[in-house]
Amino acid sequence: MDTTIRFHLNGREIRLPAGTSPTMSLLDWLRGQQRLTGTKEGCAEGDCGACTVVVEEAGGHRLPVNGCITLLGQLHGRRVTTVEGLGGNAPVQRLMAESDGTQCGFCTPGIVMALHAHAQEGGDPHEALAGNLCRCTGYRPILDAMAALPREPAPPPAEPAPVAPATFTADGQVFHLPATLDQALALRAAHPNAWLLAGGTDLGLLVSEHRQRRPEVICLLNVRELHALRSDAGGLTIGAAVPYRTLLAACEAERGFAPLRPYLGRLGSRQIRALGTVGGNLGTASPIGDMLPVLLALGASVRVASLGGEREMSVEAFLVDYRRTALGPDEIIVSVFLPRPPEGAVFAAEKLSRRHDQDISAVSLAAVVELDGGVVASARIALGGMAATARRARAVEAALTGQLWSEAAILAAAEHLAEEFSPLSDWRGSAEYRLAAAAGLLRRVFWRGAQPGLPADVMALDAPHAPVFVAGGA
Repeated sequence: MDTTIRFHLNGREIRLPAGTSPTMSLLDWLRGQQRLTGTKEGCAEGDCGACTVVVEEAGGHRLPVNGCITLLGQLHGRRVTTVEGLGGNAPVQRLMAESDGTQCGFCTPGIVMALHAHAQEGGDPHEALAGNLCRCTGYRPILDAMAALPREPAPPPAEPAPVAPATFTADGQVFHLPATLDQALALRAAHPNAWLLAGGTDLGLLVSEHRQRRPEVICLLNVRELHALRSDAGGLTIGAAVPYRTLLAACEAERGFAPLRPYLGRLGSRQIRALGTVGGNLGTASPIGDMLPVLLALGASVRVASLGGEREMSVEAFLVDYRRTALGPDEIIVSVFLPRPPEGAVFAAEKLSRRHDQDISAVSLAAVVELDGGVVASARIALGGMAATARRARAVEAALTGQLWSEAAILAAAEHLAEEFSPLSDWRGSAEYRLAAAAGLLRRVFWRGAQPGLPADVMALDAPHAPVFVAGGA
């Protein structure tokens, strides 16, 4: 079993000295111990992108990640590149300079690393930059550099090399890195109070912002069974450690899940989606977890396991209260089953936030509405940001069922929101705002379905813009 954290940094192997805290952030280690100060600290929350580095996965695929919330223990066996590792003459660096894409330069290294990954990943350039804040240059010259950036073909997928289990110890800390589910379950039984860590895009904040030193951590990042993603006629089985980038790519090809593509495209940034997982979103049970309304509306189920065996329950039963789930102290989330929307049903996922990209939602909504001759035969509508946990709007569902699918029916059903939700007021919005916003998202579900041909610029006027699709349709 490995007891030393080992990874490659800018092409050279690193073996961290005994006693190095495995929960130290990569950013703190780079700047403090390696004096690689090109990687900057801005927000320490994974929002601004100044700390972006690239982690190379099996086969050479480059992933941008936030160094401020990535822990040293998570990097064991991986390859990391910082801006210094590009050597000063990479095409992206030259193009940024030629297009006047930098002024003060604070954000520039993180943007360079995001573009270095984008050259291989491709896609929407605005989405690629959604996780990088530029305070003075503005984005036009940066986008000019992106437009001139030569595309690099992504490497063919490769099977990850077998990873041996590892345990790292430091002063008062133990960091376990199991390689199999059996090993993870044994550790969970022996250490029921340990953090269960995968991508760390939520728990990492407790280190970067709150400077917590958790005495015990079980990191599930290398457990191969938790990375399985299977598709069948019924839906998708998503391993608890499957990152959102993988799920997002699957939704592009999977029948019925097209509405999740634009919705998941706003779940954090590329840096967050590279590591964040469905299992983590479910396990933290945040009332504003973006994936939870989708899971509830589709009637998803969760499979958990312990040394005593496995059990399966609905996501609705799994979410108990604010940040509380039905997960036992000896259990681990293994997978989530996401059913396909019924053929012909209206399936929508909407999110309302202060910024369109990479922001915590004030209110989110997912809906699955089955119609029979223009009449609502059944409806499943779930909301986030409206209660202590994401929840179904059962009174709204009941009010819609049996009604003609119309704006009048939606408005009448929305009147029932105040009966079953008493949202809090906070800096993201007052209780009154949230109730009004939820009613507006319900109207949007109807109008996006009723007029699917609305031009994109019209749809963007009341961001967020996530189109409604008819399941099984184009």
